[in-house]
Amino acid sequence: MGAIDLALVAVAAVLVVCIVAGLWRGVRGPTAEDRLTAFVLLGTSGAALFVVLASALDVPALRDVAITVVGLATVTVVVYTRRQPR
Repeated sequence: MGAIDLALVAVAAVLVVCIVAGLWRGVRGPTAEDRLTAFVLLGTSGAALFVVLASALDVPALRDVAITVVGLATVTVVVYTRRQPR
């Protein structure tokens, strides 16, 4: 295992920890804003994890998955903020 492969595994591990923290905050709450922030964290961390895995496993299709995850997270945030009464 080369240095780059080791670095990609380390980055993937950190991203998995971020995803677990986001899941914890999403379940724990206590407010809807906390859950939305957790969802944004999950979207960005998940996309980053897919990009790292695409590089580590040499599967370019995972980059497309990352773009899709970011797009879905963005649409979700826009819909949530538009439905909130001001």
